Amino acid sequence: MSYRPVKDGIEKSHQLVTYEEVEPPQDLQSLVHCFWQLKTIAPLPQNFVYHVIPDACANLLFDQKNLDVAAVTAIHTKAIQLELGTDFHYIGVQLLPGAWRGPREEVQDGLVTAAYDGSLPLNELNRSLSNLEFSAQQEVLTKFLKGLIAKSLIKEHALVSRILQNLQRVNSVAEMAELVELSQRQLQRSLKFATGFSPHDFLKVLRLQQSLREDYLAYYTDQSHFIRSFKTVVGYTPGKFREKFDDV
Repeated sequence: MSYRPVKDGIEKSHQLVTYEEVEPPQDLQSLVHCFWQLKTIAPLPQNFVYHVIPDACANLLFDQKNLDVAAVTAIHTKAIQLELGTDFHYIGVQLLPGAWRGPREEVQDGLVTAAYDGSLPLNELNRSLSNLEFSAQQEVLTKFLKGLIAKSLIKEHALVSRILQNLQRVNSVAEMAELVELSQRQLQRSLKFATGFSPHDFLKVLRLQQSLREDYLAYYTDQSHFIRSFKTVVGYTPGKFREKFDDV
């Protein structure tokens, strides 16, 4: 799988906030981008704002400071800022686009603060993760993911996977439709069902993500096009973003 989303924005001034991500086991890598952990080392003097960049992924999120709070989360076409407070500890699983096959109505965006009341045993899992080291949590999460896979709640989506594996060949919705051998109308219906995105928005998000890791000219016609698109989605120019936040 060639698609590797970048990490979200953590301001360089925050020395007491740590973010860690770890690759999943080999047999999960077609479905899962990473296990991740975001936490404070000590209470902060002021509220922390997390700058979340669109990536078309869904996350299983667990609040280790409030064990009733867990969720399936995703955001859409523009970055959002989440105010996390002064003392927090989140862990999660970042699924690749199209991999989440559970109920769409359970997917939340924005800041999650309410107790989970959906169909999955996320609250019980959150409690079982508490007081474990991050490495041990990954083992528990891996077992849980394999259970979801057995129930087809997480499953690779052939159409989405084909797009992700051929991103450099896709410069338009028409080329995306041609790649997967569908009409644009069929692509619209299939991709919306699989990811929640229209083909245009999906391409916009993927192109931005890849441009942060590779030469942006592989995905945009020129520098001006890249800067305009980046600022529309992220809220900053590329230069200001790299100046303000840790390296992606």
